[in-house]
Amino acid sequence: MTFFSTLVIAFAMSTDAFAAAVSKGAALTRPKFSEALRTGAIFGVIEALTPLVGWAIGSVAAPYVRAWDHWIAFTVLGVLGLHMIYNAFQDEDEDEAPRSSHSFWLLAATGLATSIDAMAVGVTLAFIDSNILITALAIGTTTLLMVTLGVMVGRLLGTLLGRRAEMLGGIALICIGSLILYEHLQ
Repeated sequence: MTFFSTLVIAFAMSTDAFAAAVSKGAALTRPKFSEALRTGAIFGVIEALTPLVGWAIGSVAAPYVRAWDHWIAFTVLGVLGLHMIYNAFQDEDEDEAPRSSHSFWLLAATGLATSIDAMAVGVTLAFIDSNILITALAIGTTTLLMVTLGVMVGRLLGTLLGRRAEMLGGIALICIGSLILYEHLQ
């Protein structure tokens, strides 16, 4: 596989994570760069590990991963999106401090949902002459950068939109999950 092909795959695998990161950043109250970098690191590590897992599983699990990856991503992103919409309609506690970060587990679940396709790519790469470590590193690094940028873009949107940003972020996650499902069902 060429260097250019590896970059294209890395960029393609990080686009869903970027969109999810924008919604995560919009839902926070002025997230700092350190929070954006933390989010990027969580997504990047998960996005780098899933093609390795897919490659290791190889041909044994290929039919199962391809058969269910879009349904898993659709369900997880849909549930997370509905949860964000629900939170947008909840009354804020005056005593509760504004949220400036997301929990590790929420970020990990979102990262996993947006990286299921990278696992399928890993399965595919097991069948061709490709250096999976370089490809996984490229995917993880690109995702780290894209998600960090996405959270900061989301910060701007959150400042402009206020509480509605969380609802729009939830809608965005549902749309991403629906798009993944639509693309795989065609």
